[in-house]
Formats: sequence, structure tokens, C-alpha cells
Amino acid sequence: MKNPIIREVCIDSIDQAKEAERLGADRLELCSDLHLDGLTPKIDDVYEVIKTIKIPVKVMVRCRGGNFIYDDSEISKMEKEVDLFKSMGVQEIVTGALTVSNHIDQNLTRRLVDRAFPMKVTFHKAIDYTHDMLDQINILSKIKGINSILTSGGAKNAAEGVDKINKIINKFGNRFKIIVAGSITNKNLEKLSKEIKANEFHGKKIVGDLNV
Repeated sequence: MKNPIIREVCIDSIDQAKEAERLGADRLELCSDLHLDGLTPKIDDVYEVIKTIKIPVKVMVRCRGGNFIYDDSEISKMEKEVDLFKSMGVQEIVTGALTVSNHIDQNLTRRLVDRAFPMKVTFHKAIDYTHDMLDQINILSKIKGINSILTSGGAKNAAEGVDKINKIINKFGNRFKIIVAGSITNKNLEKLSKEIKANEFHGKKIVGDLNV
């Protein structure tokens, strides 16, 4: 029997956080700039959300929009963000990094994961930009400290990525929590949850519109 569905809402303000919690979200991912697919949030917002919200909150660590290839100054900035969030009592971060050939940047990923400990780590949708997802997830599986992977199966949305997501779950579901993302709303969640073997789903509107 499938476990109960966990609905993770990505939000970028304290008002959205409160509304998502009121509408029944099980967990939040706090970002800024959702129009850029989520960047590191402002420190004041992190403090306010973790102080106010009772459900679990993950915090994005992504210093800019665009690709997931970072130079030394950007790496230094993200390391400082990780340190700060850890000192604030954040329980889990969301991050990810690739090489110029769109493979997992193993060195940087290990560096950020090790720095984050004992915070949990979700590797975000950067995984969807890799060329051989199963091979790259196998590489991630060897990096201790990564607990979850956020993915649409390399497709533009979860509905189009169903087959690949199920392959990922079949192969790696015992190693990672696979969190399904990609245009998931309260209107298509029930259908997708029947087609996909996951029980954790992610979206901006997964509990409805956050009209705040």
C-alpha cells in the first residue's frame, strides 16, 4: 500500500508560507525569485518563516539564475549561505551543481553537502539537465548526505516524465526520496500520484493558488 501523499510547496514570501500551511501543505521549500525557478531567499525571510511556520521548511541555496555551473566567487557565496542557514537552525537545504558537460559536479556537490552537515540535502532539478540521468543519479548515490532528489524525469513537466520518474524510483527509491516536480497542481496531483510510484510531490500550486 502506498504511503500518504506529501505535498511540498515552493514559496517565496512569508505570506505565501502562511497561506500554504493554512491550505494543508506538508512541507515548504523557501526560495526567492520563483520566476527564475528559485534562488537563495533573503535572510530575513528565512528567519521569519522558520520562526513562524510549524511544518518542515527546506531552504534553497542557489546564488543566481541560469545554469548550474559556478565559478569560485559564486561557490564562496553559496558556502557562506550554507554556513548561515546552519547557524540559524535550518534543517534542510536544496542545492545542486553541474559541470560544463552537464554532469554532476561531484567535487562541489560533496563540498556543499559536507559543509551542510548535519542539515539534510535535496539535490534539485539540475539533475534534469544531465544527459544520462540514471548514470548521474548513481553518482549522487555515492555522496553521503544527499537524502532527496527533486525531478521531473528530465521532461518539461511531471506528466511527460512519468516513465523516466518511475524508472528512477525503481532503481534508486531505496536510496533517495524521489520528489516529483514539474507543473503539479491540486488539480492534477491525484492523477499523477496514481501514475507515479512516488509519494512526495512538489509545486507552486500543489495545494491551490496562494492568492497573497
